[in-house]
Amino acid sequence: MPARRAPTSRVLLRYLRFHLPGLVVVIAGLAAAVRWWQLPVGLAAAGAALWLLKDALLFPSLRSAYEPDGSAAGPRPIGELGVAVDAGWVRVGPELWRARAARGAPALRPGARVRVVAVDGLELEVEAASDAP
Repeated sequence: MPARRAPTSRVLLRYLRFHLPGLVVVIAGLAAAVRWWQLPVGLAAAGAALWLLKDALLFPSLRSAYEPDGSAAGPRPIGELGVAVDAGWVRVGPELWRARAARGAPALRPGARVRVVAVDGLELEVEAASDAP
């Protein structure tokens, strides 16, 4: 089942909040150019409009990166098999992850086969893997 996406208006507000400082700097720079270097006001307005157009055109492709729930974090290794390297670390495929035993599961032992049951930020929650696939 795909992750639920936040409403577009909420994500758009988050996107604008992150891009507002850049817009302010651009407008201030254009205003300074108008005042000190006699840049035509129409050209400055066109520059600001192009900056806004850039943000508007990039939003659809960047939308998922601004999801507040982190749903754009990429594939999650839930269900993947791995091997405990030592207490607190497991190898899943070629990657080394920080890990903890799932609630009620025994502590991680080096060399034990584990299965990922959850992801909390950059830490995996794992349990002992059965020999059956």
